[in-house]
Amino acid sequence: MSLPDANPASPTPRAPAGVRPAPACTLVIFGAHGDLTKRLLMPALYNLAGSGLLDPAFRIIGVDHVASTTAQWRDGLTEMMQSFTHDPNAEFHAPSINATQWKWVCDRLDYVQADFGDLAQIRALGEKIDGNAIFYLAVSSRFFAPVIEILGRAGLVTETGGHFRRVVVEKPFGADLRSARELNRRILAVLQESQVYRIDHFLGKETVQNILAMRFGNLLFEPLWRNEFIDHVQITAAETIGVEQRGAFYEPTGALRDMIPNHLFQLFGMVAMEPPNSFSADTVRTSKEQLFEAVRPIPPTDAVRGQYAAGTVEGKPVIAYRDSPGVAADSTTETYVALKLHVDNWRWAGVPFYLRTGKSLGGRRTEVVVQFKKPPMMMFRDTETQDLPPNRIILNIQPAQGLTMEMGAKRPGPRMDLADVQVRFRYEDVFAQSPNVGYETLLYDCLMGDATLFQRADNIEAAWRAVDPVLQAWAGNGTGLEIYPAGATGPKGADELLERDGRKWYPLDGA
Repeated sequence: MSLPDANPASPTPRAPAGVRPAPACTLVIFGAHGDLTKRLLMPALYNLAGSGLLDPAFRIIGVDHVASTTAQWRDGLTEMMQSFTHDPNAEFHAPSINATQWKWVCDRLDYVQADFGDLAQIRALGEKIDGNAIFYLAVSSRFFAPVIEILGRAGLVTETGGHFRRVVVEKPFGADLRSARELNRRILAVLQESQVYRIDHFLGKETVQNILAMRFGNLLFEPLWRNEFIDHVQITAAETIGVEQRGAFYEPTGALRDMIPNHLFQLFGMVAMEPPNSFSADTVRTSKEQLFEAVRPIPPTDAVRGQYAAGTVEGKPVIAYRDSPGVAADSTTETYVALKLHVDNWRWAGVPFYLRTGKSLGGRRTEVVVQFKKPPMMMFRDTETQDLPPNRIILNIQPAQGLTMEMGAKRPGPRMDLADVQVRFRYEDVFAQSPNVGYETLLYDCLMGDATLFQRADNIEAAWRAVDPVLQAWAGNGTGLEIYPAGATGPKGADELLERDGRKWYPLDGA
């Protein structure tokens, strides 16, 4: 299958003014036939090509055990790209595919059939690579260390002649503290830390990166960003979808491993880390590491887990998690988790951070709610403002993208009567937006050698260390697992986690 004929010259688009195109490089994708490659990496490369950020000598080599030719692989990718034009729910959705732009990508595709553990085949792959190279591991996590080790044995990750060799590792990075440490040990026995790019696509989202811009680019916020003024912080990643056909993956994983030490801890890091001296990669990642190290290990009493039963989400019936394909009938895997974190440092002492994530919930949103303490109300004691909600800053990640501020304002009229009002900034109202899957920035940064948005070994291990007591307490038993109906906001225990502190969750149908 092919798109309409494009200009055979397939010219390279020009980069925006002031933006430097990436250097010439060969991107080798292990797992070329996988879902990640088709749904996210290829659309991201298509977008980068259209932005003029890839060098004319850029090449893509797909590697997989599947018997295929370059033409067959290219045709399959083309068919997938075309399908995105009529799938509004796809992570990449565009009204049409630019034929010239896609041809630019297709002209640079090559496919190699290889067994990931066959040294001779990996050495033969190396004969196709000259100069700079990035090896992207879009494969199951069990292959991460073996692939890196065989690349090392084949001599493909040795940096010589001024050329770089880098490896991108997807999540999940370990399943607990012990396995994360072991994976780091095996990887760093082959590579230098500077060669390893542990990717978390959450950090590729503009709205996540905007947290740093908002905090450190505006004098308005930083003086208030401390325990003197902030009562607590909520970080939410709520999904309306269930596990669908991913039960076999989800069963040994669960919501905590799938979301907390990576996605939600990265949001937590952006919100709570100390101001770095610069935006250099190591400086930013050191600020995060210092924050994660200051997190008190979470006791099981500050953790809630739930699993969805049958119910209704957005007017559609949803089967119970235990009835999903690949899921055990007596499964104790959590599809919801809520945690309370304490940070033992000067800035955040006494300020709890509440994290929650779940599937088949009644609302879809990823957001950070920073709730401030209530002001002294003595001057308003004879008015009807004693129950006025506190000020909040809500960092909207998705589906709304931007920032919402909640504050009190006087209602018009002769009485001193305050109303809770919202001031909103939305990306789509201010900036022209193009289709984006969140991997564009991360791929470009990797090509440029900027590891700011990638996790370092100590970041990974510090996040696992914080949640490890909960994982150990939950291992192999269903104690404390609460069942909640699909379409609810989660289990009752999650509400009680905040209620015992005199607080409550920000509603999923809020800002």
